[in-house]
Amino acid sequence: MSVPELTPAEIEALLAQHPAWELAREGKAIARTFRFKDFSEAWGFMSRVALLAEVQDHHPEWFNVYNRVEVTLTTHDAGESGGLSARDVRMAAAIEGLV
Repeated sequence: MSVPELTPAEIEALLAQHPAWELAREGKAIARTFRFKDFSEAWGFMSRVALLAEVQDHHPEWFNVYNRVEVTLTTHDAGESGGLSARDVRMAAAIEGLV
């Protein structure tokens, strides 16, 4: 089942609401790098995001090295080849609520 992609205006609003996030993958995703005091704090953040992801049934792509966590949000079911959707808007807002 295909999920509706965000319009250019909706993407602009998303980035205005969450200026720390940047467009990635030719506008098909948003990404943000988080930095923490140490590995334990970064891992705790990832654990909290994982719980949100399970509740929302929308899982981020991420990469962790020591105190840095890189998060990418995209909806693989959006459009023909993936893109940004309302799921990414909700997840970005939920993640922002943790930091």
